[in-house]
Amino acid sequence: MVRQDEDKLGPWMTMALAVGSIIGAGIFMLPVALAPLGPNAVAGWLISGIGALCIAFALSRLITSDGEGLQAYVERSFGPLAGFVVAWSFCASQWAANAALAIAAASAVARLVPGLAEPGSIALVAIGFIAFLAFVNALGARAMGRLAVLTTPIKLVPLLAVIVLVSVTGAQGQALAPLAPIPMTINTIATAAALTLFALTGFENATAPVGKVRDPERNIPRALILGTAFVALLYLLASTSVLLLLPSAAAEASTAPFADALASRWGESAAILAALGMAVSAFGGLNNGIMVAGELGYSMAVRRDLPAVLAATRGRGTPIAAQLMAAAVASLLVLSNASKTTAGLFSFVILLSTSSVLLVYFIGGLAALKQRPAPLAAAIIVVGLLFSLFAFYGSGLDANLWGLALLAFGLVVRFGVRRASGSSPAAAGAPAAPRE
Repeated sequence: MVRQDEDKLGPWMTMALAVGSIIGAGIFMLPVALAPLGPNAVAGWLISGIGALCIAFALSRLITSDGEGLQAYVERSFGPLAGFVVAWSFCASQWAANAALAIAAASAVARLVPGLAEPGSIALVAIGFIAFLAFVNALGARAMGRLAVLTTPIKLVPLLAVIVLVSVTGAQGQALAPLAPIPMTINTIATAAALTLFALTGFENATAPVGKVRDPERNIPRALILGTAFVALLYLLASTSVLLLLPSAAAEASTAPFADALASRWGESAAILAALGMAVSAFGGLNNGIMVAGELGYSMAVRRDLPAVLAATRGRGTPIAAQLMAAAVASLLVLSNASKTTAGLFSFVILLSTSSVLLVYFIGGLAALKQRPAPLAAAIIVVGLLFSLFAFYGSGLDANLWGLALLAFGLVVRFGVRRASGSSPAAAGAPAAPRE
């Protein structure tokens, strides 16, 4: 038993999984979209940060000592079909996010090596990253966890650097760029909140490992709540700092706002540092994402929601087949859109990812509310549910249609697998067997 505990993720690795999954690539381009919104962007960060924290709190209420994963937690409240909807939506979101992270990491490398800037070269580098991290994850949860602990502090560097630069600039009495002179309105704040929420998704990844976290009832809720609170505050300060360092027109036109903000005061070497930080950030997020997608694929496979081959494991429960499938799907998403510009490719896969994860938040919040928590806890969960609905609205019709299409496809896959295997509904919804 001691040996098994040693093979699980401890508190620092679980925290690195949550924080490292939130800090991926979106934050580094977000100032481009926020610059025209002026002070509305600050209000948007505050609203989305509170909303994300309420959602994280709701999910934390589902965690039990067995650490069976989010699908099992939702099944207890609403049955196997709801558990599958959450797991499939979560997994589809992660597949697409992995492709986006691989593209972002390859694009940042192209900033350092201009010869790799062509869309085809970026796609090949992205697939190389996916293959390498699939190998790392195949070595086991702690191999992934060690890499997460290593990359998470590095990805903080460009975020902290712009905060320090603004502090130094202000302390020296130098002028800062004014925020765009845009009036604060409900509609504009809503737009800003929808944009900023997308950068805060990822904390839910801490709920994905099936039996892989030591003392899950303690470590997972801490990672969810503390990790989300830390990143939300960091994002508010870092994003606002970029907008105070670059004139709004320059920020809106920038292809690398963090790099340009640092270069404006510290020179090109600082811009290279920011590009390197973005590459490491996306690379570390991809490492987490392959593990999460593998765990979710495994969870569905043991219930006969996906082909049973995906339940195959090696070593101490590493779902090698499901991880390989996750890597293959991400690679196909990259290859199928390799002819697009980097921005177009990134936008396409982000659309797929975001449209799916909102359903996870909403159903998870309903499951937490069904447990009849204390009044204060219930109020926090209700705020999270309302914010999820608000995010559906803010995401737009196209994103929600993509989410529905992906869910419909998943239900067809589940029906086909269960029909082919002859599984009864009860068997298909059986909880995962313990893994050694």
